[in-house]
Amino acid sequence: MANLFDQAPPPPLAEVLRPKRIEEVIGQTHLLAAGKPLNLAFVSGKPHSMILWGPPGVGKTTLARLSAHAFNREFIAISAVLAGVKEIRESIELAQQNFSQYGKQTILFVDEIHRFNKSQQDALLPHVESGLFTFIGATTENPSFEVNSALLSRAQVYVLKSLDTDELKQLFDRAHNFLMPTTVFESAAIDTLIHNADGDARRLLNLVEQVRNAITTPSSEIQEIDQTFIENALSTQARRFDKGGDQFYDQISALHKSVRGSHPDAALYWFCRMLDGGADPRYLARRIIRMAWEDIGLADPRAMQLANDAAQTFERLGSPEGELALGQAVVYLAIAAKSNASYKAFSAARDYVRNDQSKAVPHHLRNAPTKLMQELGHGKEYRYAHDEPQAYAAGESYLPEGMVEPRWYEPVNRGLEAQISEKMAYLRKLDLESQKK
Repeated sequence: MANLFDQAPPPPLAEVLRPKRIEEVIGQTHLLAAGKPLNLAFVSGKPHSMILWGPPGVGKTTLARLSAHAFNREFIAISAVLAGVKEIRESIELAQQNFSQYGKQTILFVDEIHRFNKSQQDALLPHVESGLFTFIGATTENPSFEVNSALLSRAQVYVLKSLDTDELKQLFDRAHNFLMPTTVFESAAIDTLIHNADGDARRLLNLVEQVRNAITTPSSEIQEIDQTFIENALSTQARRFDKGGDQFYDQISALHKSVRGSHPDAALYWFCRMLDGGADPRYLARRIIRMAWEDIGLADPRAMQLANDAAQTFERLGSPEGELALGQAVVYLAIAAKSNASYKAFSAARDYVRNDQSKAVPHHLRNAPTKLMQELGHGKEYRYAHDEPQAYAAGESYLPEGMVEPRWYEPVNRGLEAQISEKMAYLRKLDLESQKK
């Protein structure tokens, strides 16, 4: 009698329908179409080390496996999430055995390569250089940041894209015909499945499998699927979003650039995308405050106050009520007059001080609380601005001796800074007149 635990569970639909040939791959035409990089590599039969970079469910593992078939190589796969030095060593020994005993070279596939630390990645390097195996890594994170430069320099990086609507429709048709060909799906139901897949092929196949399980009962099987059934049967799918990865930083970058570009609708879109993906509203509040200081500055000082008020409102109300305050702050910042003059001035001054020698404070600007300091000339000939005409000591110097006026802060001709620019021009005129006298 067979042991119940000896029976392997049936593989998921995504594994069953995994392409067996390059021609069966859906999507990635920018790499696989005739004359494109990976197509040329497969046709030539000459493998090279590569890193496949893209979001989940776009075919990274599939392409790695098909590479082994196309190049007639043994295939060893390890996951950086689960593997350590021991598994790396065993993979290297197996690759050596494949070559010495069977004369076959190996492709070593490392899934989630960004999860390996520097020493683990370094352990692969000499064997990549020696040609013991061809290395293929898969990552959802930017390899420029997550893969050692030495390993990165020896591998070609290919960027994989999310599947578009038409490609997901092809995949749905394939799954539908395989899994439940007699069941009819209304077009709206298919659209809902594709929308929930969010560009992820594996997610779409899992959703189709979930629908199959939902319609199958011991006594009968539902023959027609509409949108309402899909919405009731499936749990809400979270948007693709990684709080610590590229999706996160790409979206906050898009939000910041939309505000800077004075496009309130785009700014609101990215703000809501991040909220929908699970971003911490407090993090967004901090970034909104930063935008006010960096990109609006003195052109509209109200923006800074409103950004701070919105952050405080969120602390009082929490989610979701407080998110409205943050959203309104995003809109205000997007339509506010823009200036990075203060930001540029601060950065320039900080760089100057960092690279400059320490300059003494001029005597007339020094404090003189004691008689000795007064005798040493501290504070001597200092001109008290409030006692001067228009409360401005024209021609006075406030920089170290010999330092040329840097003019780091140059206000723009927008918002309040337009008035600041006029005032600064007037004060400089007074300085010139004082110097002539």
